[in-house]
Amino acid sequence: MKKGRRDNRCRIATCFCQRNNEMKNNDCLRIHNLIKKLTITLFIIFPMICSAQKKELLIIGTMHTVPNIVKNAYRPLLKYAIDYAPEAIYVEYIQARDTISLKNHTPQFLHQSDSIQRECSIDEVSFRLLRKKKLTELNNEEYHLLAMSYLAQRDKANYSYYNYLATYGIEGCKEPKKNESEDLSFKLAIRMGITELYSIDNHQTDKLYYEAWDKAITDGKINGNTNILNELIKTNNKQRILPSFFGNLGKYTNRTEVLQRYYLMNSFRFAPYVNEYTQAVAKYWDERNLQIALNISEQIKEKPYIKNILIVGAGHVISLQKALNVIYPNQEGKHFVVYTPIHFLILLHTMCALEILRQCFARG
Repeated sequence: MKKGRRDNRCRIATCFCQRNNEMKNNDCLRIHNLIKKLTITLFIIFPMICSAQKKELLIIGTMHTVPNIVKNAYRPLLKYAIDYAPEAIYVEYIQARDTISLKNHTPQFLHQSDSIQRECSIDEVSFRLLRKKKLTELNNEEYHLLAMSYLAQRDKANYSYYNYLATYGIEGCKEPKKNESEDLSFKLAIRMGITELYSIDNHQTDKLYYEAWDKAITDGKINGNTNILNELIKTNNKQRILPSFFGNLGKYTNRTEVLQRYYLMNSFRFAPYVNEYTQAVAKYWDERNLQIALNISEQIKEKPYIKNILIVGAGHVISLQKALNVIYPNQEGKHFVVYTPIHFLILLHTMCALEILRQCFARG
């Protein structure tokens, strides 16, 4: 009987040792794989690490609005944005001082703003005091007062933001609203405790752009450019189906090849038959994005924030990167580093891998 027990104890000890050795071998294999991945990844992000003291701009491309079937498409992007933990959020709204763009793109809002200025008296002292408060310290009445104050100042971004807060409270809307402002920008701002959004958009050349676009489309029906555009749209719609089904439409939209496709379509640079109309579309598209890039650059330069995020239509991402290269052709004097979600995900995954590596070594 005693001998049998001893044999059992020996077998258990042997199994334990084998299992322990297997765990150590698995840890070694994990470490080996991590080192290989880290070697490649660190090579990619080394320039990012070297410029860590510079201000940053993470650009996230959006779909603007989404249909009900993919109403949760913004959730992954919101998670990535929260992980980045921005100090300032830049949004695709027109700046309050840009009267031409407001007239061109949002004349109804401009009329509404001017009416409020004429009919109501905004208490500037109360406005300044409320702006200093944290979001959690404000009540619904104060959210509404701030919204009306921003409306009177022609600041549509913050008017919309505080109107959203007055409607849904600090928890935000439970159901997706299917647009980038309410499902991404506003929820991110609330989560980060950000009390003011920064506008960057420009619509001064809208009329010229759309006139050129219509002429390029009409002419394209003859030379074949319009057929190519329709094929690009069909390809994009087909390729969106699978990511949409698995809830990854937001991530799909920020793939480099997808961003490049949007850039080519919006600027009409996909067209093999180039003429004055296609060149005019490209010209006015570039001009708009150059002005947006200047608006971003000026604000990042004057504000103290290190971590900045821009939430903008996906068609602008490549264009803005090119526009920033026009502003800073040799990168000299450029006061911030530009990331896209792909760059940020590489950095995020590297940090996770380093943490796993640290835990493996800590276990010995």
